[in-house]
Amino acid sequence: MTDGSEQDGRRRRLAAWRKAERTLWRAPVESTVGERLAALAAAADAGSATGVYDLDEWTDVYGDGIVAELERRVARTLGTEAAAFFPTGTMAQQVALRCWAGRTGNATVALHPLSHPEVHEGGALSVVSGLRTTHPTAAHRLPTADEVRACDEPFGTLMLELPLRDAGFVLPSWDELTAVVDAARERDAVVHFDGARLWECAPHLGRTLPEIAELADSVYVSFYKSLGAMSGAALAGPASLVAEARVWRHRYGGQLFQQYPAALSALLGLERELPRLPEYVAHAKVVAAALADGFRAAGVPWFRVRPEPPHTHQFQVWLPYGAELLTEAAVRQAEETGVALFRRWFEDAPPGVAVTEVTVAAAGLEWTRRDVLYAVADFAGRLQGQEAGAGPTAGGPRPSP
Repeated sequence: MTDGSEQDGRRRRLAAWRKAERTLWRAPVESTVGERLAALAAAADAGSATGVYDLDEWTDVYGDGIVAELERRVARTLGTEAAAFFPTGTMAQQVALRCWAGRTGNATVALHPLSHPEVHEGGALSVVSGLRTTHPTAAHRLPTADEVRACDEPFGTLMLELPLRDAGFVLPSWDELTAVVDAARERDAVVHFDGARLWECAPHLGRTLPEIAELADSVYVSFYKSLGAMSGAALAGPASLVAEARVWRHRYGGQLFQQYPAALSALLGLERELPRLPEYVAHAKVVAAALADGFRAAGVPWFRVRPEPPHTHQFQVWLPYGAELLTEAAVRQAEETGVALFRRWFEDAPPGVAVTEVTVAAAGLEWTRRDVLYAVADFAGRLQGQEAGAGPTAGGPRPSP
C-alpha cells in the first residue's frame, strides 16, 4: 500500500472487499468472529435446510465425535479405506511423506520445485522430517512421464500437487496424469497427491474424485482452500497407512483436544461447496476470457492470464506494473465503485511484473462477460491515471443486462 503500516493496509483491504457490492469471491477472512460463528451454527445445525450435524451432540475429545464423522465422510467421498483429520496440511503431508519413506526405505521425495513444501514450508521436509527432495522438472507444469523416468537418482515417493498452484493452478490431462503415475511405479516408487485443491480438479480431468484418488497411494486434501472451512486437512489412503499417520500426528503435536468448529465447517463445506465447484470452474473460463479481452480493448501493453482457459476455478493474472500500484488501484476500485475485481498483487520475476490470483466462486456467478469488461476498463483507467499522477476517474457499479 502507498501509506500506513501493513496492518493498516490489511484492514483497509478487508473493509473494501467486505463492502463491495460485486466481487468474484467472498473470502472467509472478510467476516468478524461473531459473524462467522453465528453463521456456522445456523447453517450447520441438523435442524436447518443445510444442516450437517446434530448440534446437541457432545463436542469432540481428541478426535472422536464430529471429527471422526468428518474422517468417515472424507474417506467415503474420496473412495479410500480411511482418512485422518489434521490441523494443517503442512503437518498432514510431512507425516504422509515420512511414513512412506519408512515403508519404502528411501527418504528422497521427487516433487516440483514450485510445490508447497518447497516454497511455503520453510524447508520443513528436511529440517523436521529428515527427507530429501529431487526435482524431475523445473518447467511451469507438472512433470511428464519421461521426466519421471529420467530422474537421475532413486526416490521413494513421487509427490504431485494437483493443481500446481504457484505455476497458475495448472493440471495435466487425465492421460498425462496416469502416465506419470505409471512411470513412478516403474521406478518402484509410491505416489502421493498434494490435493489441497483436489476438490475442483474433477472437471478438467474428466473423472470422479474416487477415480482420481485411486491413482495415488495417499492423498491430502484441505478443507479451507476451496470448501471455505475454518481450517484443517485430511490424509486419506489405506487403513494401515492412516493408522500409522495417527501415531505421527500425535508426535508432531497435532492431536488437539477439541476441533469441533473446524470439523463442523469442513462438513458444511463438503455438503454445500463441493457440489458447486464444477459450476465455479465453468464460469472461471468465462471470466478469464473476458479479462483477456478487456485488457486488449484497454490497450494494456502486456498481460497474461494463466492458464487460458483456467483448469480450475482459480487462475493467475500477470501485468507489467508494480504490485503496490496494482493493489492500490484494486482497493480504490472496490472503495469507490463497490466492484472488487482483483485482490492483492505480488511482485514476481521478471522485474516490473506483478501477479495476482483470481478465484471465481458463488459471488462470481453473478458476473456476466459485460460486467467483467466494464470492470477491467475501469481498472485499467485507474492504472493509467495513477501512472500519470492524476486521480482515477471513479464510476459506479454497472448492472448486469
